[in-house]
Formats: sequence, C-alpha cells, structure tokens
Amino acid sequence: MPTRLYRFHCTDGHELVTDLRGSRFPNAAQVRAHADRVALALMERVVERFDWSGWQVEVYDAKGRRIWIRAFPDVCVDRRAA
Repeated sequence: MPTRLYRFHCTDGHELVTDLRGSRFPNAAQVRAHADRVALALMERVVERFDWSGWQVEVYDAKGRRIWIRAFPDVCVDRRAA
C-alpha cells in the first residue's frame, strides 16, 4: 500500500512547533491517530503548567495543503473517554 507524506504542525495562532521532517502514512485513520500522538507528546514534553486550550495540530500534505485540524482539548477529552 503506498504511503503519503504528511507534516504535523502545532500552533495556538501565536507560537508554532513545526514538523520539518514529516511522517508517511497510507490512510486517513493513521494520519488522525498520529495527530493525536503528536499533541499528546508535546503536552508531555512541556512539564510546567500550561494552557493548551487554544492549541491545535494542523496536518499538511506533501503539497503544503492543510488537510485536517485537531484541537488539543479534543485529544484530551477523547483520551479520557477511551
């Protein structure tokens, strides 16, 4: 199954954590799951108390088109529900 390159940038509209390398995935479900992992990993790396309510993961394809957005608070809610 062919894979496509995606980049997972995190932002609150003021600050930006850029994914320069990107990751390859064969389907949208794996892209969405990785976006959640990216958000969780960033939240875990920042150990001080921080307000993530305005942050989101923006997923871009290899042509630089934004194809999906996932809000950090939604990741946390879904994780607690699982």
